[in-house]
Amino acid sequence: MKLQNLIRVAKGKEGIANIRRQSVKEYLRKHYFLYLLLTPSLLLTLIFKYGPMYGAVIAFKDFSPIKGIAGSEWVGFKHFAKFLSSPNFEVIFMNTLKLSLYGLILSFPVPILLALMLNQVRKAGIKKNIQLFLYAPNFISVVVIVGMLFIFLSPTGPVNQFISWFTGEPMMFMSRPEYFRWIYILSDIWTGAGWSSIIYVAALANVDPELHDAANLDGANLMQRIRHIDLPTIRPIMAIVFILAAGGIMSIGFEKAYLMQTAMNLPTSEIIPTYVYKIGLQAGDYAYSSAVGLFNAVINVVLLVTVNFIVKKMNEGEGLY
Repeated sequence: MKLQNLIRVAKGKEGIANIRRQSVKEYLRKHYFLYLLLTPSLLLTLIFKYGPMYGAVIAFKDFSPIKGIAGSEWVGFKHFAKFLSSPNFEVIFMNTLKLSLYGLILSFPVPILLALMLNQVRKAGIKKNIQLFLYAPNFISVVVIVGMLFIFLSPTGPVNQFISWFTGEPMMFMSRPEYFRWIYILSDIWTGAGWSSIIYVAALANVDPELHDAANLDGANLMQRIRHIDLPTIRPIMAIVFILAAGGIMSIGFEKAYLMQTAMNLPTSEIIPTYVYKIGLQAGDYAYSSAVGLFNAVINVVLLVTVNFIVKKMNEGEGLY
C-alpha cells in the first residue's frame, strides 16, 4: 500500500514537472521576440563584463607577458599579502574609504531635496528651465570640470581674488591636502545631484494630486505633506539607490581623482584606483595591481551584501534582492 502511494506521489510530481516544462515552452514560444531583443545586450555583457574576469587570475600568479596567463607561475595570495603589509596600505585604503564615505553622506540627500523642491513648482515652464539648469553640469566632461576647478581656485583665480579682499593673501586650494576631499565631493554634488534627482522626480510625478488636496483640507502644512505623502512614495527608490551607492563605496572615479592630483595633495588624493593605475600601467606590475583591484572589488561585494541585509531589516523586507 505504501509502495503504491509512493508511486502515485512520484507520478504526480512528474506530471507537475511536465506541466511546468510545457508552460515554460509555451511562454517562450509566445514571447520569443522579446528575448531576441535582449540577446545583443546579453552577448555584450558576457563578452565585455564576464569575459575579462578570466584576467583576474593573474592576481594569483607571477604574471609574465612573455609566458602569458596560462604559463605564469602560481603564487597564491602573495600579492595580496604584499599590499596588506605595505606601508602605503593604510593611507591609500583610508583615503579611498573617507572620500567615498563622506561623498555618500553629503551627496545622497541632495538629489532627494532637489526632487522634493522641484515637485512643489507648479508652473511647467519654470520647472523645465530649472531642471535644464540643474541637469546641464552632468554633461560637462570631467577634464573640463577639473580644468575649471584649477582656474577658479588658482592663486589668481576669482575665488582667491574675493578671499584676498578680506585676508590679504590667497588660499592654496589645489595644493593643500586638507582641501582635496571637500573640493572633490562638492564638485561631484554640483555636477551630479541634478541628474541623480531625475528618478525621484519621476516617482513623485506618480503621486495622486488628490492626496495633497485632501491633506490641505485636513489642515496639513507643506512639511507634513512631504513627510506623509511624498517621502513614503520615494522610500523604496531611496533604499535601492542607497544600497547601490553603499555597495560601490570603494569604487571612486579614477579620472577625476587623478586629474586633481598634485605633488602637494598626494597624502589625501592617492586612492586605490590611482594607485592601481600607477603600479599597473606606469610601473608595469600587472599582477600586483590586479591583486589590489580584486581586493577593492571584494570589499565592494561584501559592502553591497551587508548594506542590503541591513536595509531590508530596516525597510520591512524591501531591498535590492
